[in-house]
Amino acid sequence: MKHALTGRLAVYAAATLLALTSNFLLGRDVLWDTLHYHLYAGFSAVHDRFAQDYLAAGTAGYLNPYAYVPFYAMVAAGLPALAITSILAVAHSTLLWLTYELALSVSSTDDRRTRLAIGACAVGLAFLDPILILQIGSSFADITTATLVLGAWLLLSRAVTEPRVARIVCAGLILGAATALKPTNAVHAVAGTVLLAWLPTSGLGRLRHALAYVAAGLAGSAVIAVPWARQVYRLFHNPFFPLFNGLFPSPGFPAQSWVAVRFIPASFGEALWRPFAMANPVAMIDSEQRMPDIRYAVLLILGAALAGVLTARWFVQRARPPAGTAPPAPPCMRTRVMAALACGLVLDWVLWLATSANGRYLLPMGSVAAVLISGLLVCSFREWPRLSLYSLIAIFAVQTLQVTVGAEYRWDPRPWGGAWLDVRVPDALATEANLYLVYGMQSNSFIAPYLARDSALVNFSGAYPLAPNGPGGARIAELLRRYQPHVRVLFSSSRSRPQEQRPSPDVNYALARFGLRADDDDCSTIVVVGVPPDLVIRLGSAQRPSSEPIRRLVACRVLPDHADHSADLAEQRVADRVFDRIEDACPLLFQPRRVLSEHSGAAWQRIYLNTDLELRVSNGSVRLFDPARGDDPLFLGSTGQWLTEPPPRLACARSSGHYTARLIAPPALP
Repeated sequence: MKHALTGRLAVYAAATLLALTSNFLLGRDVLWDTLHYHLYAGFSAVHDRFAQDYLAAGTAGYLNPYAYVPFYAMVAAGLPALAITSILAVAHSTLLWLTYELALSVSSTDDRRTRLAIGACAVGLAFLDPILILQIGSSFADITTATLVLGAWLLLSRAVTEPRVARIVCAGLILGAATALKPTNAVHAVAGTVLLAWLPTSGLGRLRHALAYVAAGLAGSAVIAVPWARQVYRLFHNPFFPLFNGLFPSPGFPAQSWVAVRFIPASFGEALWRPFAMANPVAMIDSEQRMPDIRYAVLLILGAALAGVLTARWFVQRARPPAGTAPPAPPCMRTRVMAALACGLVLDWVLWLATSANGRYLLPMGSVAAVLISGLLVCSFREWPRLSLYSLIAIFAVQTLQVTVGAEYRWDPRPWGGAWLDVRVPDALATEANLYLVYGMQSNSFIAPYLARDSALVNFSGAYPLAPNGPGGARIAELLRRYQPHVRVLFSSSRSRPQEQRPSPDVNYALARFGLRADDDDCSTIVVVGVPPDLVIRLGSAQRPSSEPIRRLVACRVLPDHADHSADLAEQRVADRVFDRIEDACPLLFQPRRVLSEHSGAAWQRIYLNTDLELRVSNGSVRLFDPARGDDPLFLGSTGQWLTEPPPRLACARSSGHYTARLIAPPALP
C-alpha cells in the first residue's frame, strides 16, 4: 500500500510539473476567444449585464458563463499573468491525475511495476496531445470541463467492476454539470451510457442503473443551467440561445441551427479517414492550428492487430489437442472494463464527428485513448515483451516529434511579466457611463470591466450585424434612448498617432443604419498593452502584423446623421437580392441564411458563421471567399446574371474541408 501511494504521488507530481513547465516555456498568449468572450463571460456571471448590454460578446456571450468565473476573478484581483496561468495549469493537471487512475482501473495485475507502467504510459500519451498542451494554463473551458468528464468516466469504469448506485449517480451528476457548463460535453454524457451496458448485472438491473444515471444527469445539468437559462429565455425566448434556435426560434433571429461545420467530415469516406488525417501536421483538420495527433490512428491499428492475434490464437487452439496445454497466464487487465471503454469511445467518436469534429471538444477522450493504447500494448502483447516495448518507444518518439516540430501552440507568444491585461482607459471613459456601439468581428468585450460601471456594450457590426428593423432592433433603440447623448462607437485602430485614429467609412456606413455618424472631433483612445493588434486569419493559419504588442480601441461620440444615403441603400438592395438568390441556389454553403449585408471597402458582403464563408459584391462581380482556409476566391458571375429571370444555378459542394461553387447558366428561354 505504501509503495502504491508513493508511486501515485510521484506520477501526480510529475504530471503537475509537466503542466507548469510546458505552460512557462511556451510563453504568454492572449487568445482571440479570451478577448472575444471568455473574460466577459466571467464578468457577466458575477455582474448582471442583461439590462444594459446586448450581444456585447456576440452570440457566444449568452452561453453559460460559470466556468469562466475563476479566470475572471483572478484577472479582477490583479494577479500577474504568470501566477494566473500557473494556478490554472495546476488545476488542469488533474486531468492527467485522473488518466492515471483510469489506467489503474483497467489493470487487474498485482504486479506494482506493471500497474505503474500502464499508468505512466497512459499519462505520457495523454499529455502528448497538442491541443491539451495548448490549453494548459489557458482560459478555455474545454480543458476545465474535460476533467469533470474524465472523472465521471472513471466512476463508470469502476462501476463496471463493482456496480454501485452511488458511483453511477455521481457520474450522472458530474456529466450533467459538465454539459451545462459546456454543451459540447453532452456527447460524452450520451456515450457514457454505453459503459452501463457492461455492468455485471441482470438486464433489469442495468435498466435501473441507466434510469438513475439519466435522472442524475438531468438534475446535475438543471442545477447549473436553469439559473442562467431563465435569464436568457426572458431576453430571447430560447433558454439555450444561440443553440437550438431551429427548435426554440428566437423572434427576429434566423430559425436555423448555429453549428460550426468547419471540421465535420463531408462524406463517409472522410469520416473513416479522420483518425489518419489527424496525424498529418496541417491546419484545419480538427483545429485552426496544426495539431497533429497519431494516437487515434495507433489505437485503430492496435485494435485491428489484437483482433488478428485473437483470431489466429482461436484457430490454433482449435487445431491443438486440449490435453497438455499450458495453463493461461494470470490476467493483466480487466477485459470487461477495457471493452466498455472501447465501446464508449467508439460511440463518442461517432457523435463527435457528427456534431463538431472539433479537437478541443474531444480532450477527455484523448485520455481514454491513451489508457486503451497503454493497456493493449503492455498487457495484450506481453507474450512479446520486446514488441510491446519497441512499439511504445516508437509511438512516444513519433508523437513527441509531432508535438515539438509539427504543432502550433501560440498565436503570438510573448514573454512573461506584468498583469494579464494592462488596460489604460482615459479618465473620461472610466467615469462617464456610455453606450458603446462596438464595430468589428472581434467584439473586444474584455473592455467591459474597465469602463464606467453603468456603461453598456452592443456589438452591432461584425460576426452578426444588427439593424433597427432586424433582430434586436427594438432593444438597441431602447438603449439609444436611455443613454443619449452619451453614445460612442468603439473600433480598433492600428494607427499610433491620435490625429490618425479616425473611424473608417465602413464604420460610418454601419452607423448610418441607425441614423448616426461618428464625431471625428470627439474621440478617446483606450490603450491595451501586451495585446497585439487584431488577429488576421489567412492561408489556414494565424498571422499577426509584425508590430508592437499594443491594441488601440478608439471611442468616438456619435451624432445624428442627416446625410442622404439613398444611393447607398439602392446599392445594398441590389446586393441583397443577389445574395438571397445565391443562398437559395446553394443552401449547403451559406448558413445561416438572410444575415444582414454590410459595407466593406468598395464591396457589400455577407458573412456566414456556420461555414466561415464570405460573399462579396463589388464592381458588378460576385465572389466567394474562404478566409479561414485561405483558398482562392471563386468567381460566381456578375450581378446582372443573378438579377435575370430565371436566375442562374450553382453547382456547389464541400470536400476535404474545402468548398467549391460553379455557376451554371440558366436554360435558354424558348
